[in-house]
Amino acid sequence: MDDAALARAYYDAIDAGEYDALRDVLAPEFEHVRPDMTLPDRAAFVAFMRDDRPRTDTRHVVDAVYDGAEGVAVHGRLLAADDGRELFAFVDAFETADGEIVGLTTYAGDVDSTAGSTSSS
Repeated sequence: MDDAALARAYYDAIDAGEYDALRDVLAPEFEHVRPDMTLPDRAAFVAFMRDDRPRTDTRHVVDAVYDGAEGVAVHGRLLAADDGRELFAFVDAFETADGEIVGLTTYAGDVDSTAGSTSSS
């Protein structure tokens, strides 16, 4: 799977609530750095996405994917699943190696007050 496909598989797994599929695209040493917190490894990230994020009724829209030397950057929007309202725009910088996502840094725009935090990316 190429880097762009890995990023799309990441969003697809989150949006579908398929946490085993999410785990499968992440390296064990995966780290997610976000404006509000850092999740230090794959287990912590998957547990957070499954159990602790404020909203799970969301979907990611990918507007653009940019190739880089060691991964891809994705510009997109997080939408409320029920009414399609934009909760926030984001840029995710994916670091990849050996067909897995090893790191992710999320940059988020202004967050709709009903979104909770930047937790869905």
